[in-house]
Amino acid sequence: MKAQEAVKLAWQHHTIVPAFNIPYLPMAKPVAQAIIDEKTVAMLQVARLEWEKFESRSLEAVAEEYFKYYDPKYTLLHLDHVPVIDEDHKRVDFMPILERAVKAGYQSVMVDGSRLSLEENIATTKQVAEFAHANGIACEAELGSVMGHEGSGANMDYEEIFRTKKGFTDLNEAKRFAAETGCDWLSVAVGSIHGAIADGVRNQKKPEARLDIQHIADLSKITGIPLVLHGGSGVPDDQIQAAVKAGIRKINFGTDVCCSLLDGIRAVDPSILALDLFMQGPTARVKDFAVSKIKLLGADR
Repeated sequence: MKAQEAVKLAWQHHTIVPAFNIPYLPMAKPVAQAIIDEKTVAMLQVARLEWEKFESRSLEAVAEEYFKYYDPKYTLLHLDHVPVIDEDHKRVDFMPILERAVKAGYQSVMVDGSRLSLEENIATTKQVAEFAHANGIACEAELGSVMGHEGSGANMDYEEIFRTKKGFTDLNEAKRFAAETGCDWLSVAVGSIHGAIADGVRNQKKPEARLDIQHIADLSKITGIPLVLHGGSGVPDDQIQAAVKAGIRKINFGTDVCCSLLDGIRAVDPSILALDLFMQGPTARVKDFAVSKIKLLGADR
């Protein structure tokens, strides 16, 4: 299945495409197995920061691992969060990264221009959408400030931000953005929180978040395109289910995937010396996590 077809079907049938980040290559196999076993359409994805700061090595390395285990009927490969300005406020030469992704076989790409002005974000996203569509793949974009551990956000007053909706995706801007960019789906800021990614705060615990469900419904209605929820980890299950009903059609899980692997590593008998045997338990935890989210979202039906 092509990513553009998956987007269209999710929109038409009010269903969800779960997306699991792969910051560590051994996570790819259990996530792919979970998707295939549950006979659902879902994504494996990697963000630029995950090969810049974590252990996924490169977008090509993730693609190579993905194609060992993929099933074209169920699995999709997505390039997540290619920023124009990154989490450490540095400009990124993003087009060569997107070109590499097409060459490596990615079926969907995301450009993140959320740190740009609205005008610049629209122009950049339109450029990337045209590039993606010319290559037969989908384009995801972002509008609004999805909260997270990005420098000043580390000390944020979450309750104050949620109450005032500071940084939330603006309805009128979203309507214009969807109409002018041609993106296939749009990541919106509605209360979720990214994991710790900026250099100064990577070891801090991610706060628990909640979602403004009515704002999601309003955005879905005014844009008329599928919406994406970033920062799905740490959001209560009932909130996630309500978000799907309100118009979220893709949801990203990153931090919780990592935690499932780490929990599995901590539980391994330290006397086990063979690496393949050592990793059996941790990767099984990753698969169990992916299955649990697929079932929670009803994506297995």
